[in-house]
This record gives sequence, C-alpha cells and structure tokens, in this order.
Amino acid sequence: MSLSASHVIANPYHFIRGTAPLLISIPHAGTHLTPEVASGLTDAALPLSDTDWHIPRLYDFARSLGASILVGEYSRFVIDLNRPADDTPLYATATTGLFPDTLFDGRPTFKPGMEPTAAQRQQYLAQIWQPYHQTLQAELARMKQEFGYALLFDAHSIASRIPRLFEGKLPDLNLGTNDGASCLPGLSDAVEGCCLQQTRFSHVLNGRFKGGYITREYGQPQADQHAVQLELAQVNYMEEIEPFAWSEDKATELQGVLKPLLAGMLAWGEAHYP
Repeated sequence: MSLSASHVIANPYHFIRGTAPLLISIPHAGTHLTPEVASGLTDAALPLSDTDWHIPRLYDFARSLGASILVGEYSRFVIDLNRPADDTPLYATATTGLFPDTLFDGRPTFKPGMEPTAAQRQQYLAQIWQPYHQTLQAELARMKQEFGYALLFDAHSIASRIPRLFEGKLPDLNLGTNDGASCLPGLSDAVEGCCLQQTRFSHVLNGRFKGGYITREYGQPQADQHAVQLELAQVNYMEEIEPFAWSEDKATELQGVLKPLLAGMLAWGEAHYP
C-alpha cells in the first residue's frame, strides 16, 4: 500500500529558536508512527522502548540559556534521524540503521512481511529526515552568520544495560566528539571538566558512543562549527521499564550537571570567539 494524501506527513519536528549560539538537537525522542509502521511493529517493538524518553523535558531548562532546540517528532522505528541518508553503518559493532529492522536487544522490529515498502521509506526520507536536517543546517548557518560560530549539542539517552550493544552497565554520562574530530580540544576539555567537577555521575569521553551521524556530519571545527554528543544512561532520570516513567527527583539531580555543562559550552564559545 502506498501512502495516500491523507497520510502525508506533517510537522515532522518541533523547533524553538533561541538567542545564543547553541543548538540542542534531539533526534530520538519522537513517538509518532506512520500507519504502515504502526500496523507492522512486533509486540516487542510496540512499547517503543528504544526511544530517548523525556529528553525534551530534561533539557527544557536550556531555553533559559538562550539555546535553540530542535526535536524530531517521529519514532526512530519510522526513520532514524541520526543515521546518514545512504544508511552507511556508523559502527563496526552492533548497531541499528536508517530504517531499524531490529531493536537494540536484537529482536525484530517488524512482523514478517510487514515492513514499510521501499517507496514508503523514500517518502519518510523526504518528509521526515530531510526537513529535520534542513532545519538543523539552516539554524547552524544562522548562528554562524550572527555570532561567527555555532555550537551543536546532540542530546540522547539509552537504557543503562543492553548486552547486545555494550558490556555491563553504561557510564552515566557518555560524551562523544568523534574521537576529537567534531570540536576543538578546548571545548572537549570544557565539557569533560564539568563532569570532573562532580562525583555523583560517572562519565567517559569517546567510549562506546563517540557521536552519531549528526555529530560527525555537522562537527566542523575548521569552519567554526563545533559538535558534542551526550548519551545519558536513562536510569538517572527515569524508570527503564515500561511505562518508562519520569523521575522528578532523579532528573533534578541530573540537571544539576547538565546545566553547568551547557553553560560551560557557551562560556567556552564566548572566550574563544571574543
């Protein structure tokens, strides 16, 4: 079945423009499904467990810092906004693609023969993936024109234990700079320094998660465009089992680290680009 006119995808993202040279990208918090994807998901996939739950709420404070915020509205089971359009694998280890056919734990995403067609997926690419990236690119360009530089923070979260993807328990704060290629060393030092100034949460720089497509593609320090990814262990702000409930006390404590981290990025930018 092809998409009919009534199934044209509208509002694939939510965007709030800020006043500072910082853009927060949140590509995996969306839960909207197209009819084809909704009808084809396996029982294991229906809870949308691989969603970056509550991330827009967790980072809502960033609006007070003047950050622009871009949030994808559709589930990664429709199309993954943090994968390249040609679906080139980002990791040599286990991962999921532009159109995920398995969950993080390896179970199938779709019932046999119920995957969206190639034509439908091309429409997802044109009507969901492209608009998100066009908006991201345009906002970074606007920031560079206004401020002379742009800072991109790609915000993610994941369950703290997924044996198929990594051994044991994931560190609480997983910073990624594509092994130092997506930003200048000073910015990397600034964000890691914020993590080192506290003892409550563990952290790692360029560990299992070095940055996905967005960090790698738009982190261009030679062009005064700097990108950092942060993959959070979800146990620190929510319940990791269905219904994936928000934990106010945990979230407030975690925000005590996230706020100075983002403020530190802005302070670095002001110092480096006086």
